[in-house]
Amino acid sequence: MAYKTITTILTDPTVNAASLAAAMVVSSASQAHLDVLCLGLDRTQPGFYYAGASAMVVQDTLVQAREEAVALEAHAQATLAGVDFNWAATGLSAQMVALNGLIAHRTRFSDLVVLPRPYGEGRGHDAEAIVEASLFNGAVPVLIIPDDSAVTGRFDNVVIAWNESTEALRAIRAALPFLQQASKVSIAIIDPPQHGPERSDPGGMLSQLLARHGVRAEVSVLARTMPRVSDILNRHVRDRGADLVVMGAYGHSRFRESILGGATRHMLEVAEVPVLMAH
Repeated sequence: MAYKTITTILTDPTVNAASLAAAMVVSSASQAHLDVLCLGLDRTQPGFYYAGASAMVVQDTLVQAREEAVALEAHAQATLAGVDFNWAATGLSAQMVALNGLIAHRTRFSDLVVLPRPYGEGRGHDAEAIVEASLFNGAVPVLIIPDDSAVTGRFDNVVIAWNESTEALRAIRAALPFLQQASKVSIAIIDPPQHGPERSDPGGMLSQLLARHGVRAEVSVLARTMPRVSDILNRHVRDRGADLVVMGAYGHSRFRESILGGATRHMLEVAEVPVLMAH
């Protein structure tokens, strides 16, 4: 398996600078086709305006969104000029209510979607919505890039967060092209259940699966010494000097994670290295 179609989504040149650069580097290393969706968004909520004004406001905001899409497309074309791989930049405008369907249609045939971290300075609700639409509606693995990350095209030291879930296994299969290039792979298992199916050999079956794909991995069983799983995982990433985390996304419902928190949301908030996720 190899990544042959990669997609990234632009909504702001500054917010998306690191993710666009990472998508270009990965596309060049894989000789993949890069699709850049330049998205001008109408973020207004017409129902909040007084009667009779909604039509005018909607028209004005749609025009503004279209102008933003055209500007983003020009920015993408200038950035991609002269690269050594195939690419296409498409400018589209949309209202937030139609975002999920649009993202699903544009990402579902991709092998990988590269996006910025959805939480932090300058991020609105649309950044989170784009990540979730890609994972859930597009059913495609997503590579999340922190703002200060410099991706070189391959990841040499990878940490896999393994909790025996379907989501984690999907993420691992999606990450195989990166895992096969890595020289160090660690399967991190945090506080494994004493009565689970892998109680006698945590990570053993996963290690066997990876070995048959040419990936030699070591298993690290970690005690739950901190309240949040994401904090333990990030500490392990720092200790190993890893440059990529592979994990499943939203094992609980999105509503529960948005209200109560969860490993996915916390990782997206505090990740220090790129994170490859799948649902």
